[in-house]
Amino acid sequence: MIARQDAYLEKTDVWAKLSAPLPVGVISWRQDGKVTARDGKYFARFVAYIEANTVRERLDAVAPGEWDLTLELLAVIAGEDGDGAQYSFKARLQILGVIREDIGTGRDYKQASTDAFKRAAVRFGIANELYAYEQNWVEMDGDGKYAKPVEDPLLAYARRYGKLGVVSTNGATSDQNGVASPPTSLLTDLEIVSCPKCGGRMWDNRLTKRNPKAPDYKCQNRSCDGVIWPPKPVGDVKEEKKAATTSVLVGGGEEELPF
Repeated sequence: MIARQDAYLEKTDVWAKLSAPLPVGVISWRQDGKVTARDGKYFARFVAYIEANTVRERLDAVAPGEWDLTLELLAVIAGEDGDGAQYSFKARLQILGVIREDIGTGRDYKQASTDAFKRAAVRFGIANELYAYEQNWVEMDGDGKYAKPVEDPLLAYARRYGKLGVVSTNGATSDQNGVASPPTSLLTDLEIVSCPKCGGRMWDNRLTKRNPKAPDYKCQNRSCDGVIWPPKPVGDVKEEKKAATTSVLVGGGEEELPF
């Protein structure tokens, strides 16, 4: 009985270490989507991400020799709007006998396989904190193909959401170096923001949409049209039926986690 309890506590400690926040230095930012003109200036949305090597280092540090990755190549998806074909892999990550799976896509085999690996890893909590980051719109020096941000996206995020330990209105904080920590957000509830069609990550449009009747969430995968609509007023039978249908689509099971 004691041995079994010790084993349980040991595994619990492993899961806690896997999901511990990553050092800010390993978090990078990349442009997502096209440049948008606004009030005579140009802006682009940047999203936080980590490299696959960061995931490997966390796995090797917490569970050395106790994890295994298997990748399965899936059918190629035809691209849209001239984006080219999308390659897909299913990653099967096993840690201490526990298995998590997820699917990743990309423009080539390497991008798709690393995307799948990272998506499977987040099911164990690795880089889970990135879901709490708010949208980061950064000013660009133009709207051309080679446009560059006029400031570091990390500094832009820190300036907008909090710096030098000051807590902003949305709960973001920062350390003594002015680097922002992830703010408290409902996006940490991964099951709610899973795409109802593909189970992938979704854009949170609740604060930026102009039309209140537009979807609250939209799938980040361009080849998927999954959306989640805002809740409907209680009392309308038709709307209640629609809301019930949406909840069934979003639920997806206890293990429905995106990346």
